Amino acid sequence: MTIQIITDSGADLSKSMQEKWQIKVTPLFVHFGDQQYRSEQLSTAAFLEKLEESKRFPSSSAPGPHEYYQAFKEIPADQSIIHFSISAGVSSAYHHAEMGKNMLLEEEPDREIAIINTKSASTGMILLINEAIKKINEGLSFTNIITHIEQRIKHLHTIFVLKTLDNLIRGGRLDKVKGAVAKTLNVKLILHASSEGKIEVLEKVRGHKKATRRFIETIGAHISDTSRNNLVLTHCHAQERLDEFITTIEQDYSFENILTAETGPVISAHAGQGAIVMSFFSDQPRK
Repeated sequence: MTIQIITDSGADLSKSMQEKWQIKVTPLFVHFGDQQYRSEQLSTAAFLEKLEESKRFPSSSAPGPHEYYQAFKEIPADQSIIHFSISAGVSSAYHHAEMGKNMLLEEEPDREIAIINTKSASTGMILLINEAIKKINEGLSFTNIITHIEQRIKHLHTIFVLKTLDNLIRGGRLDKVKGAVAKTLNVKLILHASSEGKIEVLEKVRGHKKATRRFIETIGAHISDTSRNNLVLTHCHAQERLDEFITTIEQDYSFENILTAETGPVISAHAGQGAIVMSFFSDQPRK
């Protein structure tokens, strides 16, 4: 491959995806107090177990610019690099990757490196990487692939449906009183990545069944014909729940491919056990 794709662990690529697509992954970090873990050091199940036991809610962090510099430098100079970064709206990873790129370009100015702010995470990053792989296989040039991906980001929708509000409350993203009221009323949150790449509430729904229905209905609201589209779904330690979602989706839509994976520690910390994340490209660009 004349173009090497790199991403960070916010993409939640499965091992099979990494191997099939020959993707290099730069780890993000999770911190439980003074203990730091690279994201791949903890399975989702092990992370959730530590989260349950911990009195302190974990934080996450990105590698420093030097780590990105090293990751880019390891790629042969005759290979172009496309790095897909978790949204700059939720992490410093994108800016650190840009700094790492500039450090390497000072030494090797002829290098061809692009850092993509996906304005997304998890499924959105997988969908964009899959799109880039297709264009590489079609023989598009580095420049044309970057242009294509930047256009695709304008059509990218990433949506989360949460089973529990506990992680949002513990992480300070949802007021404890409001969270307690919402839990009492059986309110389920549907979140999405905004056009700026920040996580925002899309809809508040009463009950699991209605939340599932509204979550899936967003597909039809944005795509008129799914047969030539790909859909990506990830789950937070909830394979059975994911399978139920896929069964319902396949009854209503006919996607060309549905790709699935499990969320890693970084995404799981905020989404919480049972969360389902979904990404697709809409017919029209986002406003």
